[in-house]
Amino acid sequence: MTTFPDISISTERLVLRPFEEADVSAYAEMMNDEMVTAWTSVPQPYTEDDARDWINHLAPAERTEGRGIALAVTEFLTQRLVGIVQLRDTNWRVRSCELKYVVAPWARGEGYASEAALATAQWLFNDQRFERIELRTAADNTAAQQVAQKIGCISEGVLRGAWIARTRNGGDPFGGWIEVRTDLIVWSLLPEDLEGVGEQLADSGFTAFSDWN
Repeated sequence: MTTFPDISISTERLVLRPFEEADVSAYAEMMNDEMVTAWTSVPQPYTEDDARDWINHLAPAERTEGRGIALAVTEFLTQRLVGIVQLRDTNWRVRSCELKYVVAPWARGEGYASEAALATAQWLFNDQRFERIELRTAADNTAAQQVAQKIGCISEGVLRGAWIARTRNGGDPFGGWIEVRTDLIVWSLLPEDLEGVGEQLADSGFTAFSDWN
């Protein structure tokens, strides 16, 4: 069995690191956000006990059992939790895995998802010698699709009816959640797709992606 190292990745604005007990409250708050509920399958409501179980047991097991790795995305200056990047469904023979990301509601609009995802991809390709990253975004999740495009992903096709999203019953923001079937767009990222992407993102307002340990 092969596993990822216990890694931290630094960019100009962010530190991607293993989760800690101190992240429990902020992580639970993030995972209870409306957009996170709509586009992920996390339990709702998401309690601090759920967060603690993830941080202390489930996330570490992803790495030690060779399935992937989950990293807390934090601001370099404030150390505030602003998201999560996760590699999962790792195939060590093919050197491929799936990339997922969530940004906290208090940190959206800053380009953090693109910065964190690109830094993770660069580390995965350069340091771990992976050859393929796959992303899957729900057909109506335009924010996730924009991140995929910004980091150089190529759309490969649609998996019809392959995901269950959640929406408010009758559109009432105070109503209960109902499940709806939706399509998934499949994206891929290969090492050669990253050429020039860092420079393009730097032109849009931030620089990044050099230091990991």
